[in-house]
Amino acid sequence: MQLPTRVVERKARREHRGDGTRPEDGRAEGAGPGAGGAQAPDGKVEADAYRAYTTAHDRVVNAASLASREELAALRQALDKDLTAVRGVVARLAKRLLRVLMARQMRQWRFDLDEGQLDGSRLAPFIASGGSTRPFKQEAETTFPSTVVTLLIDHSGSMRGRPMQIAALTVEIFARVLERCGVHCEVLGFTTRDWDGGDPAREWAADGYPEGPGRLNALEHIIVKSADVPWRRARVALGLFMRDEMLKENIDGESLEWAYRRLRSRRETRKILVVVSDGTPMDEATLAANSHEYLDLHLRDVVASIEDEADVQLAAIGIGVDVSQFYTNATRIASIEELGPALTNKLVALLDAPVRRRR
Repeated sequence: MQLPTRVVERKARREHRGDGTRPEDGRAEGAGPGAGGAQAPDGKVEADAYRAYTTAHDRVVNAASLASREELAALRQALDKDLTAVRGVVARLAKRLLRVLMARQMRQWRFDLDEGQLDGSRLAPFIASGGSTRPFKQEAETTFPSTVVTLLIDHSGSMRGRPMQIAALTVEIFARVLERCGVHCEVLGFTTRDWDGGDPAREWAADGYPEGPGRLNALEHIIVKSADVPWRRARVALGLFMRDEMLKENIDGESLEWAYRRLRSRRETRKILVVVSDGTPMDEATLAANSHEYLDLHLRDVVASIEDEADVQLAAIGIGVDVSQFYTNATRIASIEELGPALTNKLVALLDAPVRRRR
């Protein structure tokens, strides 16, 4: 989304520095020669660690606190009405996931026992052996590893409308299925508090536009449903997906770190994190003041760090975009309508995989 203030601020930055961006520079417009790096003694630019200019305006909020209960209820009602036709399709996909989960909890038989239920297939050998074989069997439950799943949903402006509608419906149905099978499920969203930087960018401007400022927008991390909260108590908050004015820009790396930290603190044996996004990281204020790959590089670093650990299974679904440039376990879908099948396949594969142990 292009706003007039961006043009004004970029012009001010160029006038302040006395430079602009040439196409061959490979930098976002307004980025100085040292953006995203530090000057070494030999005059070469060294990459600095990713940073935020200020974190004073970041916030983590519960979805229910972002709107009145009446507004959330109205949004929820609109969501239910708009997606009646799609609900049946996604529900059928969820049944497949339910069967997989229930299969993991199926009972197993132990055979050749001295007592228990008579096993007809062992009766003939028992008689032929003169009673020396053991013809009984007993049923025992298999152990299903305690599991928690986090669904991290991109709340950027490009998701507004039908993408958010279907994402909301898909999240709801799968969260209910997981809960039914005793799998804890957390639903999180991520966006920014403003377009074009907001307070952090204004502070940077007031400080005289120092080079390489780092992240120049305030994070908005949203808890739609905590892992320990029953879905019946959290379902009304899903209406927030329909509130278009809260959908702004997306800083994926720090959002992924936040979701990972929450998940890592859990006690479950198996931890699964699935990211749903429709694009690469994007915050125009940050990219204009740093390298044009500043946010991409940080996301790659975060993903590599998580994948290098063995305590969380990480996967991503890209809506209309190939997110395999960031995530090893990635699926690209052409449209939001394919989210249900993609999420089904992803969760089935992750739940069937052996539980990884932390190194």
